[in-house]
Amino acid sequence: MFFLFGYGTKRSSLGAGSTRTCPRCHNTTQWERMRQYTQLSVLFIPVARWKRRVLEVCGICGTATEV
Repeated sequence: MFFLFGYGTKRSSLGAGSTRTCPRCHNTTQWERMRQYTQLSVLFIPVARWKRRVLEVCGICGTATEV
């Protein structure tokens, strides 16, 4: 029997976030709001999602902070 499954962290964009200064690269820019979750898929169909978080990500260096 052949059985396909997948496990991993996914991110989806929620649109523009706030304008802030990054603590890592020290640039002031528009950050992007993202939803991040861990997902289990069976035969390419998502079965379970957990560890859901809403993040804002720096557009220059990629640093993420939880909202």
